Amino acid sequence: MNSKYKVTEDLCAFISSSPTQFHAVKNMENGLLENGFTRLDEKERWKLDEGKAYFVKRNSSALIAFRIPQKGYKGYSLVSAHTDSPAFKIKTDPEIISSGRYTTLNTEVYGGLLMAPWFDRPLSIAGRVFIKTGNGIEERLVDFARDAVLIPNLAIHMNRKVNDENSYKAQKDMLPIFAEGAEKGRFIQAVAEAANCKKEELLEYELFLYPRTPHSFWGLDNEFFSSPRIDDLMCAYTAYRAIIETEGNNYAPLVCLFDNEETGSGTKQGALSDFLPVTIERISYALGFDTEEKAMKTASSFMISADNCHAMHPNYMEKCDVTNKAVMNGGIAIKFSAAQKYTTDAQSASYLRALMERERIPYQYFVNHSDIPGGSTLGNLSAEKLSVPSVDIGAAQLAMHSPYESAGSRDTEALLNLFKAFISR
Repeated sequence: MNSKYKVTEDLCAFISSSPTQFHAVKNMENGLLENGFTRLDEKERWKLDEGKAYFVKRNSSALIAFRIPQKGYKGYSLVSAHTDSPAFKIKTDPEIISSGRYTTLNTEVYGGLLMAPWFDRPLSIAGRVFIKTGNGIEERLVDFARDAVLIPNLAIHMNRKVNDENSYKAQKDMLPIFAEGAEKGRFIQAVAEAANCKKEELLEYELFLYPRTPHSFWGLDNEFFSSPRIDDLMCAYTAYRAIIETEGNNYAPLVCLFDNEETGSGTKQGALSDFLPVTIERISYALGFDTEEKAMKTASSFMISADNCHAMHPNYMEKCDVTNKAVMNGGIAIKFSAAQKYTTDAQSASYLRALMERERIPYQYFVNHSDIPGGSTLGNLSAEKLSVPSVDIGAAQLAMHSPYESAGSRDTEALLNLFKAFISR
């Protein structure tokens, strides 16, 4: 354990045990239960008490955790992040036989990923399955937890231009080798064994490839670290840690961890769903707020939308904004966008700056190069469903959407300190 960067070590251990969004949410659920949070069910009535802590899941891949203030309930301190990361998803009936010698798996791209780094890297398979039981249908998490497949590169002798600009076709170039031979049905049998069920009991699955390369600290003073799924588990994990470690005061802390941000958030568990507004509606109802009280508390709320941003790349300085270059270990990046891809405005940024300066939390600014528009994230999508003042932030990282990303070892603690200060404001 590198005690100098303990929070980042803890993050990396969490990422290692969370190969998919389903595993991440399950690990958070276990941690919340161990720390006195009560699990709620969307299908049942909610009974909420002042001074207590609760959480609710949706689709096993999104989670909202919150605390009820003991008195003087003024509004909500909201933090949003997401649980999913770009990956290759295994299709239904995936086995492809190549000349009777190899079995490869048919996959499709989930999210906007960098393809090249997936080659020649040990990969495993994880996700969830649904099986028939004597009591109906059961959901189980699956993790092969071993080097199970690999996507081999084509040798340079067969593609002399491979080091020139190259493009890859997901349906041809990115299919992983699973087994030797041509016997069909072995993949489903392996999935059933991983799920500890019989092959004929297996109904459907949502399975992804994930890299097996362990995290590493590097640099002269280990000031950088690399790991799979830094985007956005770095923000999701620290937000989850913050609500466990901080009780809050007059503002109810609410951490909302959505799924499917990498594919546009337009799902029942995404930021465009009713998950967040319905949860607040049910909290208001359970506590006896009338319509005006609910509106007053919402108007008094504030959201931090947390998703990482691009760090300045020393080899591609021209890709950065001229004056707003975020760097690894530069602290919290406050993100601006004139196109409102980020929700930050002068008012919300001023509030956040004042909070961080009071708490001595380092910060910096991030704005996309004007000719290279960035993608959208959670804040502006959540605002379509719940309109509150909001600021977009994140840690600066390199190789975003690679299977092995890099960030600053000190920035994880900065995120945790920010969320804890925000919750206890």
